[in-house]
Amino acid sequence: MKILHCKEYGPVDNLVWEEIDIQEPQDNEVQIEIKAAALNFPDFLIVQGLYQFKPELPFAPGNEGAGTVTKIGKNVTKFKEGDRVYFMAPYGAFAEKINISEFSVFPIPEDITFQLAASYQMAYGTSYHALVQRGALSVDDEVLILGASGGVGLAALDIAKAKGARVVVGVSTEEKAQICRDYGADDVVIYGSGPKDKEEAKAFSAELKAKSAKGGYDIIYDPIGDCYAEPAFRAIGWKGKYLVVGFAAGQIPKLPINLTLLKGASVVGVFWGAFTGREFEENQKNISDINEMLGKGQIKPLISKEIPMENAVEAIKLIGSRGVVGKVVLVN
Repeated sequence: MKILHCKEYGPVDNLVWEEIDIQEPQDNEVQIEIKAAALNFPDFLIVQGLYQFKPELPFAPGNEGAGTVTKIGKNVTKFKEGDRVYFMAPYGAFAEKINISEFSVFPIPEDITFQLAASYQMAYGTSYHALVQRGALSVDDEVLILGASGGVGLAALDIAKAKGARVVVGVSTEEKAQICRDYGADDVVIYGSGPKDKEEAKAFSAELKAKSAKGGYDIIYDPIGDCYAEPAFRAIGWKGKYLVVGFAAGQIPKLPINLTLLKGASVVGVFWGAFTGREFEENQKNISDINEMLGKGQIKPLISKEIPMENAVEAIKLIGSRGVVGKVVLVN
């Protein structure tokens, strides 16, 4: 089989699409012929050694995918050969096949394509956990979402609107703003790109406050960090929750801690990967609710591009440039 091999941490261009042998699945594993796998921003970080953890080299990036079961280990009871499934993995999805525990694999409903099944679990799982468990989202809340046109940002917008909240989004361009409007955003702030000086940051914060119907947000969902974090935090409402989801804009921000005191506000970390392992049953409930919303048409994951798996290097560079709207899916 072929795999996108990361043999050393470094530039994305060092990755190699090459042939390797695959072992037989272990007793509790299934072997899946991968039809589709979704890109996420951590894929860009992990191959450079910049993510929260570093897999043992060599490895293939990719957290989520979908395909057909081709072999099963002797103790597997949940699946059989030929089943259509999607899976979540720490890495390894950017390949033609994968061996993975049956407990990380889930059946695909008949009306869901491989591409769709591969595309939404991580983004919607992260955003659902962030808003529902960490943010305690209610129908009366007003939510600000930064980086709202990306994978997790658009998922957060989709979920928040499905749950009845008012949502203001921040994006870098008018094109991205229109996509968010199409997804139900109640208002939009276009913040451009690049560093902000003191006056620009102050103006950005003032614009965010002006867009709030309450004069401050109940929940701020931030997957980008960098120079956008502090101006956004200054627009938080009384007892608001600032959800730290990621740092896609580059730098990890430093917040003046006195702002939490002045607003009675909370800074809340969101680490969905750890949540799925530590609170397995709660995560299963989340998955069920997300799939139910999808089945009812209450959420609508956006796949903006489908790219051949063999061209994964260019796809990873694209997501690293933050030029992606919604999700990019690699296909075999």
